[in-house]
Amino acid sequence: MTLAHAVAQTGNGFLSPTGVEIAFLLVGVATLAAAVLTVTTRQLVHAALWLVVALGGLAVEYLLLTAEFIAWVQVLIYVGSVVVLLLFGLMLTKAPIGRSPDADSGNRAAALTVAAAAAAALVWVVVDAFRTTWIDLEGPAQGSTRVTGEILFRHWVLPFEALSVLLLAALVGAIVLSRRSPEGREGKS
Repeated sequence: MTLAHAVAQTGNGFLSPTGVEIAFLLVGVATLAAAVLTVTTRQLVHAALWLVVALGGLAVEYLLLTAEFIAWVQVLIYVGSVVVLLLFGLMLTKAPIGRSPDADSGNRAAALTVAAAAAAALVWVVVDAFRTTWIDLEGPAQGSTRVTGEILFRHWVLPFEALSVLLLAALVGAIVLSRRSPEGREGKS
């Protein structure tokens, strides 16, 4: 009996994926494609919208891993707040809406090399750290919403609030930059 035959007979192995695993893979590919489009498009608004798709795909991945609370936090904080803040910042600072020549620095080869090296290092670290860890999707949930909420609001309140103050400061900064009058027109009415 070959190793592949033995793995296939044990049930859920590499050669017999479940529906959740297939959905996880498909959503992961779509999320990766949206992330690549986020950093390669030359239109800033399109990049922000592709970021919404990528972050939404990540939330779906959390749902597939039975981490509902984290998925909704992902949707509310990142998709709902950060991307909206980014779009408001683009609109309030009068950033170019169409193609922007400033969005391409000409260092694509260096950026691709650094991105590939960082991705390889990240994959290597994650695979090495979780080589023997398996998530039982059909068993009881590892962390309930109640436990996650207690840990978040008991131990992580200060970073959570610091992030909200940082987002508020960024929005106020965008409004101040958009309201600044042009040079030489301050004293004239």
